Amino acid sequence: MQDFSRMLSDCHLCPRHCRVNREKERGYCGAGNVTEVFSYAPHHGEEPPISGTCGSGTVFFSRCTLRCIYCQNFPWSQESQGSHYDAKGLRGILRSLHDQGCHNWNLVSPTPWIPQVVAAIEELKHCGISLPVVYNTSGFEDPDILSMLDGIVDVYLPDLRYANDKTANEASRTTAYVETARAAMLEMWRQVGELTTDADGVATGGTICRLLVLPGHADEAVDNLRWLASAIGTDLSLSVMSQYTPVHEATGLETWGRGVTGEEYEQVCAEVEDLGFSRGWIQQFDGGHGKELLGCNMKPTK
Repeated sequence: MQDFSRMLSDCHLCPRHCRVNREKERGYCGAGNVTEVFSYAPHHGEEPPISGTCGSGTVFFSRCTLRCIYCQNFPWSQESQGSHYDAKGLRGILRSLHDQGCHNWNLVSPTPWIPQVVAAIEELKHCGISLPVVYNTSGFEDPDILSMLDGIVDVYLPDLRYANDKTANEASRTTAYVETARAAMLEMWRQVGELTTDADGVATGGTICRLLVLPGHADEAVDNLRWLASAIGTDLSLSVMSQYTPVHEATGLETWGRGVTGEEYEQVCAEVEDLGFSRGWIQQFDGGHGKELLGCNMKPTK
């Protein structure tokens, strides 16, 4: 088991490398040394192999390494809503989700809390309690830190949002996103490879890359698709999403203050087909507020 505990006194868990002692000060994300969680529950709205029939044991962690102007989760990702959980409390959350019959532990934006989460998972394993671990992330990850999770994470569920650093800085307050996220994507793929499922179609391992089509930036989703096809290949499972909604700081802004158009979404979907991707899901388009994940022009991985 990797020793992450020392990183709380010299935090470089994310690409920002704040190097703060979290017992005394706070870095960019504002995380301290006690885990903060906004909510946890079985979740049925993820991709089909993640939700399964019994739900994904989803933990929404407070704090985030990005500052997305359109973040739907901003009350806890940016405004620190949530509750503190010590080591015993965090183990209790994971055990509760296990006992409710969830298919996996779905860790949403866990990056600031990697040391605490890994410790909790390892402690539960010693007690004979275990579930597949889903690492649900914005994609803004340090590949070297991800490499330390090899053997701990079973399923990676990253976003790949931008292909232009100017856009990434405008929308998520970050620099070097493209190089960083793509390197992280390669590390995830190296570790777990293509999506695998059990006889019931529930994920047991692998990678699903989420592509949220953004208004005015469909060309960047196309760019990322071409990079994925070239760097990883078309065995990668995709989740193409139309659900962008202008909330938080995006409301009223030019471009960011509207939904994705049908033409923009079709541009991305056509590229998926042209490149030969055939594993994953394309979200139904209904003016940018799609909810149902469909196997449209794509087939679920078996």
